[in-house]
Amino acid sequence: MHRSPRVLASVIFLSGFLLASACSSSSSSTQSPVQTTAPQQDDMRDGRYCEVLLVSLATGQPVATVYNTYPLNLCPADKWTALDPKAIAAQYRAAVATLNGPRHWMINHVEKVGEPPSEKADFGGIEMYKQATVSIGSLLDQSKPYSVYPVSRSVIFTWLAGTEIFELTGPDGARYIMQSFSQQKDPSLTLETLPTLRSKLALPTGWTFSSRTLTDDFQLVTVKNPAQVMQDDLGNSYSMIPTTPEN
Repeated sequence: MHRSPRVLASVIFLSGFLLASACSSSSSSTQSPVQTTAPQQDDMRDGRYCEVLLVSLATGQPVATVYNTYPLNLCPADKWTALDPKAIAAQYRAAVATLNGPRHWMINHVEKVGEPPSEKADFGGIEMYKQATVSIGSLLDQSKPYSVYPVSRSVIFTWLAGTEIFELTGPDGARYIMQSFSQQKDPSLTLETLPTLRSKLALPTGWTFSSRTLTDDFQLVTVKNPAQVMQDDLGNSYSMIPTTPEN
């Protein structure tokens, strides 16, 4: 089967901003909130996770089924590096299998709306939850860094007071808070090195990178409205901070 390089590029990009596919939802962006699960008890910040995307072309348009290690395990390095995407694709009869990770959370807690995932798969001894099935055909012409996309995920992200946060600001003044960082393109990137991230980024004209320490807890609510998500050129993921927060 012929696999377009543009399809593959879009799959890789999409896997990053699903980022929080562990917290994503297939519900409509206008859905009214339903019962919210209890927040994760342990601090998620710097928690390692990985994703596997299985891509099907059965309908003529690429569809990605996303599996995520959170909160089952921390994506053990020896098993992760041993994974073979071609073998995974053959095992699951997918056109393409894409590995996304390792990634690390920058949030402290998450509250999810709706039922938690229950379907699991095993990839080389790494258990993952099935988190979402997403059509990616519409992203073929948009899969590039610093491009903003809506993601319906129905979650509340919390960064605690005293936490150092990292932000991008666009030419229009929109601010984007980092929700996860990636070691896929730069394995040396760690939580401790993030303050020097600006020197590694190829920021477009008009974009700035900054950091600050929160004096109060900060919550990013994307339940009624979709999140506006983007990646930098190293694959780190950010969510836009709305000018008018959800009630």
